[in-house]
Amino acid sequence: MKPENDLILRAARGEKTERVPVWLMRQAGRILPEYRAIRNKLSSFNELVETPELAAEVTLQPVDILGVDAAIIFSDILVVPEAMGVGYKMVKGKGPVFHSTVTTQAEADKLRIADPGSELKYVTDAIRIVKKELNGRVPLIGFAGAPWTIFAYMAEGSGSKTFSAARKILYQNPALAQDVLNKVTETTISYLKAQIEAGADLVQVFDSWAGILPEQQYKQFALPAIERICEAIDEVPVTVFAKGAYGAFDALANLPCRTLGVDWNMNIQDCRKAAGNKTLQGNLDPCLLYAPDEDLVAGTQKMVSAFGKDKYIANLGHGVYPDTDPQKVKLFIETIKTL
Repeated sequence: MKPENDLILRAARGEKTERVPVWLMRQAGRILPEYRAIRNKLSSFNELVETPELAAEVTLQPVDILGVDAAIIFSDILVVPEAMGVGYKMVKGKGPVFHSTVTTQAEADKLRIADPGSELKYVTDAIRIVKKELNGRVPLIGFAGAPWTIFAYMAEGSGSKTFSAARKILYQNPALAQDVLNKVTETTISYLKAQIEAGADLVQVFDSWAGILPEQQYKQFALPAIERICEAIDEVPVTVFAKGAYGAFDALANLPCRTLGVDWNMNIQDCRKAAGNKTLQGNLDPCLLYAPDEDLVAGTQKMVSAFGKDKYIANLGHGVYPDTDPQKVKLFIETIKTL
């Protein structure tokens, strides 16, 4: 069923739109009191992610409260390594902590290619609930982490400023790295296809830690995996968001995807030139949402002017920060809608 508001789908396909569509990365989350009310009743973040009815409820909140032009399923990129046998938990003040790591061939050999119909069924169940509740109002975005980012977490065992444990493997045992990346890629393709079958109208691949790799290593290890995913997903438009991959943007522009995400440190004109016929998404500095209203409005207007209104989806250059005032988010969204 075609959504009543299909602006994002048309923009992703490169078609003309009456206005610029807008959504926010991490919109379904901690900025909303309604989200916190649900989260505070639960024992863990994982419980929220793995309970389809609750994940669906918080997915719908930004559509109802903020007025965004798309929902994005509430989940986490780390459900993939968990489904492959490397579990995690979210620790307050620290982020994800894994129960084990993958740094040897013996550990890599224990990884399973996840079956999304079983290990990740809670995500596809949540998608089906959301699609029913949306009733065609706006599109639903599915997502997964890029294989390099997933590998970085699996090798490190937690978040990191450097991911040196993961990067060390690229130098010392590239065959091991490639083996793990291949398994993550295979799982991710199946997972995204399952999301699409459940009702996702478009999907996004998040390479959150793209920027910590040198350009040559990014092109050697990270980019081929993303390319395999983009080639395999032909049912819906695909967005690739590789945060900080400045030197590799020309190569990203050659991927068989429809949309490229742009972070707030990237030059808009350079990205537009490199992207060719692709749609761009981004790239407001998330911290501009802390600014006085007039500065936020002016910055938003300047951003849209730089991107142009065609082949463009307005968003932040990264996820919205948890202490952001929802009223500032609403102002950002309304500014986009009135341009």
